[in-house]
Amino acid sequence: MTHNSDFKKLVRSRMERTGENYTTALAALQIDRDRAYADHLRRIRPFFEDGDPRARLLRIPAKRRTQLAVALEMLRRFDPALTYTETQVGAVLRTAHEDVAYLRRELVDYGLMERDGVGTYWFARTLPVRTGNLAQEVSDWERVWMPEFLAVGTRAALAD
Repeated sequence: MTHNSDFKKLVRSRMERTGENYTTALAALQIDRDRAYADHLRRIRPFFEDGDPRARLLRIPAKRRTQLAVALEMLRRFDPALTYTETQVGAVLRTAHEDVAYLRRELVDYGLMERDGVGTYWFARTLPVRTGNLAQEVSDWERVWMPEFLAVGTRAALAD
């Protein structure tokens, strides 16, 4: 049994769309999730030491789709419930790669983090709107993982 109410909503939504029972819809979504994560890992492994996304980033990918996938991995290094200063963001990103300005800019440009004019960073509270070419570069893993990740930060922000 899942304890994630957001995932339960996805299962129930699929049930309504397809007419499947809960168990069948849950299994189908889990298969989709596993496939999306496997594809995500296949895309980013060559860019990390030992193929481990928690390790250092060896080089910045040239392709935008892979850059977005790497940005998702950088995002996982933060707590979605916290607000960060620019210095704190830099310290977290420095554990991954020396070009922290580029990584920080990518997180903001992709709509994964937001910032104000005085150097405070926080997580987007909603899924970024992807239009044009960027909409084609979004991986299935972002579509599956981001709502869950953002829900954690949104619940924590509402509890404050």
